[in-house]
Amino acid sequence: MLDSASKTFFHLLAGSRVLSHVAARYGMRKPTSFARRFIAGRTAEEAIAAARTIEATGCLQTLDYLGESVASLAEADAATRDYLTVIDQIIGSGIGRNLSLKLTQLGLDVDRASTVDNLRKILARADGFFVRVDMESSRYTDVTLDIFELLWEQGYHQIGIVLQADLYRTEQDLRRVMRLGARVRLVKGAYKEPRSMAYKHKADVDAAYARLIKVLLTEGNYPAIATHDPVLIDQTRRMAHEQGIAADRFEFQMLYGIRRDLQAGLVQDGYRVRVYVPFGRQWFPYFMRRLGERPANVGFVIRGILGER
Repeated sequence: MLDSASKTFFHLLAGSRVLSHVAARYGMRKPTSFARRFIAGRTAEEAIAAARTIEATGCLQTLDYLGESVASLAEADAATRDYLTVIDQIIGSGIGRNLSLKLTQLGLDVDRASTVDNLRKILARADGFFVRVDMESSRYTDVTLDIFELLWEQGYHQIGIVLQADLYRTEQDLRRVMRLGARVRLVKGAYKEPRSMAYKHKADVDAAYARLIKVLLTEGNYPAIATHDPVLIDQTRRMAHEQGIAADRFEFQMLYGIRRDLQAGLVQDGYRVRVYVPFGRQWFPYFMRRLGERPANVGFVIRGILGER
């Protein structure tokens, strides 16, 4: 279910200090805690262990050290140092070298130039990695694409970008990224957006997503189709078959803890599936967005909280 009211409600909850405090206390305390359904853990060691388990099933993985919207350069520097440490841990572990990150975690709300410098530091350490720059709300779309294109033109070609199908502008942005030859992860969009910027009805978002899939499959560079929607997955498979596009020329991507049955079925059918593995102490905003996307998960969470307490 994709519902504007649900997104609004859960975005408000994400900003609640009281709920954040309760979640920090109860949400990740035990291996059976409710948030661990969607969050691999608080530490890189926990995330790497989850990644090994995922790889053992035949899936690929990408790690995301959670955090966003830092308010000072000191916080951005700390997040950058944390990412450098995570990179070293991934190298030492032997798991697949794939990362996802957000620019507001590196200081985009504070200073653009420092954000670019922090991203360069991460990319310099991440030799042999693929690094995906996540897209945030529409207020960041232009600056995120500008920074991405700047670094691409400076020779950092191990990076990819995320685009959101619910925004009216996305096909134009997709054409821009494809002219570079860069990789795109296509998502529906988890942020609360104004009606002037984004589709509000699920059917409209799904239709836009399907149109963009066709462009990506036929003209893109190894696209990532990030959805749990069986209808859109079937459409992707059918389009690829009709266009003679081999299964190794794109991949499906899904979130940690969601639709493991779909993940396993796609792998069994010979498709590549990458699982997005979030971890870290700053997990609450991410968790709320997942609930906003799929309110059916609320009952699961409430039962978990009551059980924990």
